Amino acid sequence: MELNSLIRPKGLERSRRVGRGGKRGKTSGRGGKGQTARAGNKRRPEWRDIIKKLPKRRGYGRNRSRTAVPRTAFAPVSLDKVSEKFNAGETVSPITLVRAKLVRRVSHKIPPVKILAGTLSKKLAFENVLMSQSAKEAVEKAGGTIVAAKGKEA
Repeated sequence: MELNSLIRPKGLERSRRVGRGGKRGKTSGRGGKGQTARAGNKRRPEWRDIIKKLPKRRGYGRNRSRTAVPRTAFAPVSLDKVSEKFNAGETVSPITLVRAKLVRRVSHKIPPVKILAGTLSKKLAFENVLMSQSAKEAVEKAGGTIVAAKGKEA
């Protein structure tokens, strides 16, 4: 065995430092010239300008325009339309209102419903819907019932 025939084991090979003269000089793996070839090169990302243009909104998160939670939009339905579509003794709920085509699904989900004032002469049962004060009075006057959703007032 001679010193010139010694070979380092595969895992012990050191990575060569670049840009220190000798071989691998010139651009030293940095490509061409310009901003990216310089020390401390840092290009500003394009999306940063887009984010800076977005309005700051209330709430939490880095980009508040994305994390601000919108208020839940209730689907308004008047008592007049309900009395046209439903017979006496039937139950009025968000699902039955969708089936009666008084309320549309929003992105494949049944939206929360609010019943607004109008005239009602039939006895109907209302479930899981919010109601205006005058609509409540009209339902109770007609002899109908109002059942609130769990944990919420009707």
